[in-house]
Amino acid sequence: MALADTINDHITAAMKAKDVVRLSTLRMLKTAMVNKSIEKGRDLDDAEAMQVVSSLVKQRRDSAEQFSKAGRTDLVDKETAEIAVLDAYLPPAATAAEIEAAVAAAIAEAGATSARDIGKVMKAVMPKLAGKNADGRTISESVRRALAV
Repeated sequence: MALADTINDHITAAMKAKDVVRLSTLRMLKTAMVNKSIEKGRDLDDAEAMQVVSSLVKQRRDSAEQFSKAGRTDLVDKETAEIAVLDAYLPPAATAAEIEAAVAAAIAEAGATSARDIGKVMKAVMPKLAGKNADGRTISESVRRALAV
C-alpha cells in the first residue's frame, strides 16, 4: 500500500478515535504531500513522500528548538507531539555505528584528506545512508570529526 493511502486510512482512524493531535498532524502531512505532487505535476512515489515527511519533521524540530529558546513550553510540547506522529512514517534511524561506517567508506572512496574535502565526502555518504533516517547535521558533524584528524 502506498504511503498516501496509508495516511488516508490513518486519518479516518484518527477521526473515529477523536485523536485531535494525530488528526491535525496527518491532515498537515497530507496537505504537504498534495502540494508537493501538484508542484511535480504527478503523484509522489514512496521515496518522495518520505522526503516530505522528513522535511516536516525537520521543520518541527527547528521550531521546537526556537520555541524552547523563547521559553514557550506549550508550543514545544505541540511540536514534539507532531514529531512523534510523523516519526511513525519514517524508516528507522541510522545508528551512530552505521553513520561512522558510511563516513569512513566515503572518505576512503573520495580520497579525502582535509576539511576542504567535506563536500565530496558528504556527496558520497548520503547515498550510502539512503533508506535510513539520518539527519544531515549529524552526518556532517561525523564527517568533520573524521577529517579533523
